[in-house]
Amino acid sequence: MTLKKYYHIGIAVDTKHGLMVPKLRNADNKNITLIGTELKKLSDQCRNLKIDKKELFGSMTITSLGGIGGSFFTPIINYPEVAILGVGKSQKKQIFIDGKFITRTILPLSLSYDHRIIDGAEAARFNNDLKDNLGKNFAYKLAV
Repeated sequence: MTLKKYYHIGIAVDTKHGLMVPKLRNADNKNITLIGTELKKLSDQCRNLKIDKKELFGSMTITSLGGIGGSFFTPIINYPEVAILGVGKSQKKQIFIDGKFITRTILPLSLSYDHRIIDGAEAARFNNDLKDNLGKNFAYKLAV
């Protein structure tokens, strides 16, 4: 195992040439707006076959079936990556909080990871941090 001090995350992009997974470099140092801008650029490069081959490998991949209506699924890790996060279709649902039903946007997430490198507690903390950060950014977008 090689431990890296940076976070390059692969993003699965569906193209007419097949699935491509370009990496978003140094994702931990970028805000959500910059990540969105770079994701659009990487996706366009893949779809137009303008992506450099060295950009097609990461240590974790994010894949989404939400755009085609998928909810929960089991994403499979591809070596040498150590984890993959599956994002499903978001939906508004009624949930029971503090004695009353409230409408909330629910985003299904499915995390698969290599237990030889990542233990379950660490994966659970990652999911909770991701949920908290997505919730804060979503609430911010609604307020603006």
